[in-house]
Amino acid sequence: MTTELKQKLQHPEAFTDMISQNDSMLSIFQYVESIAPTIHPVFITGETGVGKGLLAEAIHKISKRKGPIIHVNVSGIDANMFADTLFGHIKGAYTGATNDRIGLCEQASTGTLFLDEIGDLDNISQIKLLNLFQERKYYPIGQDRPRHCHARFITATNCDIDKLVENGAFRKDLFFRLQTHRIHIPPLRDRMDDIPVLVDYFLKQGAQHMNKNKPSVYKQMIQLLNTYSFPGNIRELKAMVDDALCRHKSHTLSLKSFKSYINRKKQQTYSNRDNLKNIFQNVFNYFEDLPTIKVATEQLIYEALKRANGNLSIAASILGISRQALGKRLKRQEETSP
Repeated sequence: MTTELKQKLQHPEAFTDMISQNDSMLSIFQYVESIAPTIHPVFITGETGVGKGLLAEAIHKISKRKGPIIHVNVSGIDANMFADTLFGHIKGAYTGATNDRIGLCEQASTGTLFLDEIGDLDNISQIKLLNLFQERKYYPIGQDRPRHCHARFITATNCDIDKLVENGAFRKDLFFRLQTHRIHIPPLRDRMDDIPVLVDYFLKQGAQHMNKNKPSVYKQMIQLLNTYSFPGNIRELKAMVDDALCRHKSHTLSLKSFKSYINRKKQQTYSNRDNLKNIFQNVFNYFEDLPTIKVATEQLIYEALKRANGNLSIAASILGISRQALGKRLKRQEETSP
């Protein structure tokens, strides 16, 4: 986190692991500071890899709750396992229950319970969670005496939760109870100004773990990364940097592995004819008359150069051709232009 950002926060230490210099993220951090001390549930949405777990950690730190924060990914957990995980069981509750099991509700009693991927819960588990929220009580499996839950709840999902509610896949009553406070973390492609500070952080972190000197980077590297949409968000960027650092042998970090990775991802996208059809269908709908191949090619080259900030090598990489081939096309355009 930049010094300027830290100065605008009351608890910058809580966001140490959330590297950002983006104004939207600052607004989120400031909102977190205002709601963290309350006992109300927090609902975090955002794509995979944006840092939902880190934000939950920050909320817990600022809340100063005495107990720990307990993380559980509920994706793929069936109703029986969900109840056993959250509420625990007593010895003899069912075949194989040879000892008492303390559930996560009890483990997080004076702390925070963070339920990730809540959008994947089946209907029966949703009902059990709703009852927990309503009554603040739960029953360990095999026990008929209720226990009280004093944990602070934070939930998160990468699903389009509003659509799930609209389609009836997620209970509306539970949805409204979960989101007293709701936070949406924007994807990395909507905050590309964070890429330089994230790359620098991951290089420092990776170099330290690998006992290497932190390499310098070409200016073109940031330009190249700015041309990619990062479907895996910050987690994907970290993996790209770590891979490049493992291969690193000179003073300056090579662009080769980044170019190779981005090109490979593009090939995977465009090799699927259905994907290709879906991508271009909406684009072509805007044209009453389709452009000629010559005009379309000129506009494609113009857009690639724009995204690459005029860098021919990066623009060529975007287009999937060599720098020399792009240079020839540009020269041909100049010669044929009126």
